[in-house]
Amino acid sequence: MPDDNGNVLETLEPGSVRRIHLVGVAGTGMGSFAGMLKAAGYEVTGSDENVYPPMSDMLRAWGIPAASPYRPENLDAAKPDLVIIGNVIRRVNPEATAVRERRLPQMSFPAALGSLFLAKSHSVVVAGTHGKTTTSSLMAHVLVEAGKDPSFLVGGVTQNYAGNYRVGKGPHFVVEGDEYDTAYWDKGSKFLHYRPRTAILTSVEFDHADIFRDLPHYEATFEKFVRLIPTDGQLVVCAAYPNAVKLSREGCQGRVVTYVAKEGADADYTPRDVSYGPDGARFGVVERGQVLGTVTLPMGGAHNVENALGVIAASRGLGLSFDEIAQGLASFRGVKRRQEPRGEPCGILVVDDFAHHPTAVRETISAIHRRYPQRRLWAIFEPRSNTSRRNIHQEEYAHSFTGAARASLKVPERHDKVPVGEELDVPRLVRDLQAQGIAAEGSTDVQALVDLVSRESRPGDVLLVMSNGAFGGFIDKLLVALKARAGETA
Repeated sequence: MPDDNGNVLETLEPGSVRRIHLVGVAGTGMGSFAGMLKAAGYEVTGSDENVYPPMSDMLRAWGIPAASPYRPENLDAAKPDLVIIGNVIRRVNPEATAVRERRLPQMSFPAALGSLFLAKSHSVVVAGTHGKTTTSSLMAHVLVEAGKDPSFLVGGVTQNYAGNYRVGKGPHFVVEGDEYDTAYWDKGSKFLHYRPRTAILTSVEFDHADIFRDLPHYEATFEKFVRLIPTDGQLVVCAAYPNAVKLSREGCQGRVVTYVAKEGADADYTPRDVSYGPDGARFGVVERGQVLGTVTLPMGGAHNVENALGVIAASRGLGLSFDEIAQGLASFRGVKRRQEPRGEPCGILVVDDFAHHPTAVRETISAIHRRYPQRRLWAIFEPRSNTSRRNIHQEEYAHSFTGAARASLKVPERHDKVPVGEELDVPRLVRDLQAQGIAAEGSTDVQALVDLVSRESRPGDVLLVMSNGAFGGFIDKLLVALKARAGETA
């Protein structure tokens, strides 16, 4: 009897297919993977419900046809040897249904990445609750600058490469290891398909409450991940998270190396003489008690010093010299939506950041406050992710805005995945912030927040906008309003 999920493949020889069709191609990860497949020489097509900029423009530039909406007829035109199903695709999707009925060979995106690229590479996987995109982008850049010609696939647009993938000819493939689920038939984490030989584990804190019950359930998937590392591999883990170190030491067969941003701490890699300024961070690197030298990092915040130390530790394990690593760190230009300056009309600096977990909010605010200590910091936050909409981290959010003079919060709309009674209580959060001396307010309306911030901000302010989504176009609308206020044309 055929499998109810159709002809699902777990592994595949790279030379056995030529035409590949991606269902859900307009997503950031799937679209970039489509571009990578095209660059690697495959004939690539795709489909999605809606295909719009910037991904529509990128697919067009790469020469990848993207059909819309989902229809069985898209498969007739594509004539694929292999269909890749994105993890946003549900079982009832008409195209996914046709793939099952026709018994077309199909794979999840992570399984296809593992088979087609990672199986014959030295896979360098960056996993953890926080910092994956920045750390994986930085890791890839250091390898590029050291002349190792790596491939990479990360979750954000790297400023050095104007994209989030690269097809190189060297042995290393750097991939951002997401713990979210894989496909409608595979509820295991994506990173379980990534064949890590070197891994960086940045952090383990409860997240993704829509698919994980609690912290032990969340930790269990990382326990599975670290067991994948072979005896000749290495796992670089952040010592700021004792639970991450514990599960690493208990489960990893390879070498476990620790790092942390605290000076003088008990870890293999630590900083010393850390200083912050408008141009980022500068610090000495201590490797097992020996000072290697000083590095400059064009990003602020203790969390980015920590991310850089993880990259340094992994790079040393891969055989890079300190000078090679230092050159790579110094020339890294960052990732879009990670402390990204978007404009400074009227002398008011607008900064875009992806932060949404309370730890990320706290560390980002701290980083911006240290980077611009003489400027008033106004934090504008949209709790948009499934976890941030819930009251799981109610108390943590109340202590995440230290350093901000003012905070404006978007009240989330009702979400069918957030049970009634478990929503984040924004009015209560506003009161808690006010009690700490932080001017705070909440609003259900994006335009009302735009009007408030554009009207009451003043020259010299830093407006830090944090959301893991589009925030209703908040930043673009704010920049237009500020320019209009300055008498400029948008």
